[in-house]
Amino acid sequence: MKYECVHGDINQQTEIEAIVNAANAKLQTGGGVAGAIHRAAGPELEKATRSLAPIKPGEAVITEAFDLPNKYVIHCLGPVYGSDEPSDKLLADCYKNALDLTEKHKVESIAFPAISTGAFGYPFEEATDLAIKTVKAHVEKLSHLKMIRFVLFSDSDFAYYQQALNN
Repeated sequence: MKYECVHGDINQQTEIEAIVNAANAKLQTGGGVAGAIHRAAGPELEKATRSLAPIKPGEAVITEAFDLPNKYVIHCLGPVYGSDEPSDKLLADCYKNALDLTEKHKVESIAFPAISTGAFGYPFEEATDLAIKTVKAHVEKLSHLKMIRFVLFSDSDFAYYQQALNN
C-alpha cells in the first residue's frame, strides 16, 4: 500500500479515482470541503445525493464525480465534536466505511481530507492520529486499493499530517 500526504486542493487530485467529501447529513452544498467539492462537481452532484440523504455520523455513500477529474465522490459524515458520541468511534467509522466502498467498487486510489476538523470542531491532532491509525489497520482487509492520499489545505495541517504519517 502506498500512502501519500499532499498540500493542496482535494478537487485537483487528477490521478485519484475517488475523493472523499467531508459531507453534511443532507449531502448538500455547504461550506468548507463539501462546498468546494459540490461547486467543482456541478449541480448534478447534489441531484445524485438527494436519494441517499440523510446519512448519520460515521456513514459513507458513493456517487459519480460528474465535473470533477475523478470517477467517484465518497461522502462521509464526520461527527460534530462534543455532540456526536462516541466521537472517536464515529470518526473511525467514516474512514472504515469509505474504505469499504473502495473495495465494493474496485477503486484503486482514494484521497481523504481531514474529516470533522473544520466546522465540526474535532481537535486536529487527535483526528489526524485516529485517521492514520484507522486507515492503516483497516486497509489490510482490502484487496483493490493501492494508494491512499491525505490532502491538506493549510501549511500547518500538512506539516502535522506528514509527520504523523511517517511515524
